Amino acid sequence: MFVISLKNNNDMTAISFNDLPEAVTELTRKVDELYRVINKVQPQETADQFLTVEQTAEFLTLSVPTIYSKVSRRELPYMKRGKRLYFARKDLEAYLQGGRVKTVKEIEADADQYLTKGNRRA
Repeated sequence: MFVISLKNNNDMTAISFNDLPEAVTELTRKVDELYRVINKVQPQETADQFLTVEQTAEFLTLSVPTIYSKVSRRELPYMKRGKRLYFARKDLEAYLQGGRVKTVKEIEADADQYLTKGNRRA
């Protein structure tokens, strides 16, 4: 009898030669499941990942009509091909970071830097 030992949750499980096809199938299933989990947690990013209106709404946690409204007011950077709108993920991230509010310490540091440069008007 041929026996293979596999480590499973710190336990050693003996698999006979006859059980090997089932073990390989189970192992393949678990590896596929791991790939799915990894891709959900860390989607593969291309250099420029483009999003649709619906994906952009989900990314910014806004409604689709709000996205169209921001596009019409030119508040969001977008690209248009035909009748479709596309948004670059990196542009949307920059848009979000542009709305960052400075802390009191950052404002004080900016004020000190401004005053020490001699940019005061007489």
